[in-house]
Amino acid sequence: MQVSVHEAKTHLSRLLDLIQDGEEVIIHRHGKPVARLEAVRQSHEAPFGAMRGEFQMKEGWERPLTDEETDAFWDGKW
Repeated sequence: MQVSVHEAKTHLSRLLDLIQDGEEVIIHRHGKPVARLEAVRQSHEAPFGAMRGEFQMKEGWERPLTDEETDAFWDGKW
């Protein structure tokens, strides 16, 4: 949908309803597009701890790698 700046100011609430329903609105000034209004994408981030209990970590997983382990890792052997 394309509207003028005047229409956008006059009908902002109605335009926001349309945008929430998935419509994209282009605002024109003097016949040239200057802005696009679209719905904000809702992030679906997993809550902290969402995978709790789904897998087990080996004892000592947090220790630094030795030089030999690091070399093996970067060489694709680990």
